[in-house]
Amino acid sequence: MARRAFVVVLDACGVGALPDAAEYGDAGTNTLAHVAEDAGGFSLPTLERLGLGSILQLAGLAEAIDPVLHGRLHPLGPGKDTICGHWELMGVVAPHPLPTYPEGFPDGVLDALRDATGHAFIGNRPANGLTVLEDFGTEQLATGALILYTSADSVMQIAGHEEVIAESDLHAVCLVARALLTGEHAVGRVIARPFRGRPGSFARTDGRRDFALDPPGRSYLQEIGPVHAVGKVGQVFNGIGIDVEHAGATNAVALDSTARLIETLDDGFVFVNLVDTDQVHGHRKDVEGFHRALQEVDTAVEGWLDVLDPARDLLILTADHGVDPRHPSSDHTREHVPLLARFAGHAGRRHDGPMADVGASVVRWLTGRDTPALPGTPFVP
Repeated sequence: MARRAFVVVLDACGVGALPDAAEYGDAGTNTLAHVAEDAGGFSLPTLERLGLGSILQLAGLAEAIDPVLHGRLHPLGPGKDTICGHWELMGVVAPHPLPTYPEGFPDGVLDALRDATGHAFIGNRPANGLTVLEDFGTEQLATGALILYTSADSVMQIAGHEEVIAESDLHAVCLVARALLTGEHAVGRVIARPFRGRPGSFARTDGRRDFALDPPGRSYLQEIGPVHAVGKVGQVFNGIGIDVEHAGATNAVALDSTARLIETLDDGFVFVNLVDTDQVHGHRKDVEGFHRALQEVDTAVEGWLDVLDPARDLLILTADHGVDPRHPSSDHTREHVPLLARFAGHAGRRHDGPMADVGASVVRWLTGRDTPALPGTPFVP
């Protein structure tokens, strides 16, 4: 019987500060615990039954009577962003911190980008992606200059109104930026952020595209196949190790793509990113929206469990970093990530370890072999 594996990343759903969190200004962070408390307690019956409340104490959730394998995972390398988190899950550890720009990008970078693209740029500061549209969207419409900004993460983000620059042209600008940002300025991702609307009601479109660095080493994705990526996963790995990409710009779309793959896929690996808890609610500190997004995931997982066969199908729910609503900034936070893994023989045990254990487990589940050259220890038989 052909086996399948599904890894679903609940973006930014951290579960407690890592030992070195203070070095990142993130001491005391705990995204899910603080969201649960501030939302008046979680109502997530499916995730509760699987054992989310057995990982750590969460308001509204009890410890599961018969949990799946559960625990907390930690990265082996630096960083607290999407690219490092997803890489770590698949056994890729960044050898050094990726560059960040708390004061904005230097003039030399902007001059080179302007010369190469023919566009002017405004902004150039760390900013929340929605706030930056409020601050510079009107000027962008009036002048045509593209909005360029960053965050605490290793990113360059470029935003343009769809009436000023076509989505494909904005992607082309970001591709030029990706080619320019090398060496000391090799940021993890260049992200295109098209938007629409009028002053006072600007909104992002679904045309986001991430242009990432190549992973700095071989990943578990390259040990298996076929690999199906849902959402931004394929872009985070710059396509390396990915066989098929599926739509997932929002949770609704990604959940639909995942459900269709569960129903139709004969074998292989599905790697899913559910972005709304990060992009839509996390950075805005919208705890009610965060909770609603988790409830939508909870309902979807309930349906998946009716179809997935634990003897054939491995289901892993995890995350990539945190975005604690109580943190003074709106940036990602350096946290452990949760682990819920359903498969035949899990025995309800606890497993704490590195994030790379996820990729190691997927390879063993699908192939029956291990990959000693990559970090991580399988938790599946």
